[in-house]
Amino acid sequence: MAKNQLTEKEVVELLEAVLSKTTQDSHLAQKILDGIRKEMDRKKQSAAFQEFCRRCPLPDLKDETLKEVTNRFEETFGRDLIDFAVNEQDGTLNVELNVPNGPLVSSIELNDIPMKEEDIEPEVKVKFIPFPVALPGDPELVWMMGKRETMSPDEAARALHEAQVEFWESKSGQLQLRKGAERTFPEFISRVPAKLLTESGLKRHYKDPEALKVLRKAPVN
Repeated sequence: MAKNQLTEKEVVELLEAVLSKTTQDSHLAQKILDGIRKEMDRKKQSAAFQEFCRRCPLPDLKDETLKEVTNRFEETFGRDLIDFAVNEQDGTLNVELNVPNGPLVSSIELNDIPMKEEDIEPEVKVKFIPFPVALPGDPELVWMMGKRETMSPDEAARALHEAQVEFWESKSGQLQLRKGAERTFPEFISRVPAKLLTESGLKRHYKDPEALKVLRKAPVN
């Protein structure tokens, strides 16, 4: 960082101080601050995505190579979030990552980076956000799950259902059933491998549910 250059935190604090002196509309001021923070986050996310694409191996545009590149992106960002377009004339692979604040776009040029290079780490990942779920028969017991921020609640619910089906049909799931496990959601949550959930864009925070807590109304002084 150049000398005397403000950090992002200092910029936000400065803007917050200016807004408090120039407007009495606290809702407008907060909206502006939230917008600034989102743009800063998007700028960092975009830069990280550009760097990830720059370091992605692409020796050629053959189907096998493109499939491996596709897998690399899906493992990092989740399924159905990435769109690819091959530009054979320029020898590039155009990539688009669909995130809530608008797509991030980049391109990968042909390069000689080894396809199996182990030290290439993802520079940006889609964050997980809370995704609490409950069963229809007992809505007051809540399982705390997480979902990728790019997934809607409906998409996350479908992914959770598909993960259950996949788990119980797997060798591990079939073995658990033979040992006496019941094909229920609580059994699934307690036994499903974390990797299977992660590949579906989900995360398990706790294996056991918590009772829904209703807060009392705070007394007015």
